[in-house]
Amino acid sequence: MDKKSSRLKRALKLRCKIKKLNVNRLTIHRTSQHIYAQVLSVDGKTTLASASTVLAEIKAKVKNTSNIDAATVVGRLIAERAIAAGVQEVAFDRSGFKYHGRVKALADAAREAGLKF
Repeated sequence: MDKKSSRLKRALKLRCKIKKLNVNRLTIHRTSQHIYAQVLSVDGKTTLASASTVLAEIKAKVKNTSNIDAATVVGRLIAERAIAAGVQEVAFDRSGFKYHGRVKALADAAREAGLKF
């Protein structure tokens, strides 16, 4: 089994557990250059808030889009947008990525900005 299929298998197990919680979910996706975050509705069909390092406002704030500092900025922004959309509590869907480095930085920044998970 290669790295990608192993990650997707972990993500599927995690999403099944989150589905039973019946709450909105904060899902992330990490590439070598960028990090993306979305708050999805309970049914998973509607995006309530989103943020990523691709956005011009974040690119202006950070020097490099593929480090922990950029992930922290995205975490703060996704929390602000989710709270503005009326979402206070979410389940964290790390999409099979290890809870380490940029993923952890994004989650910690979202928690500090007021999002509960």
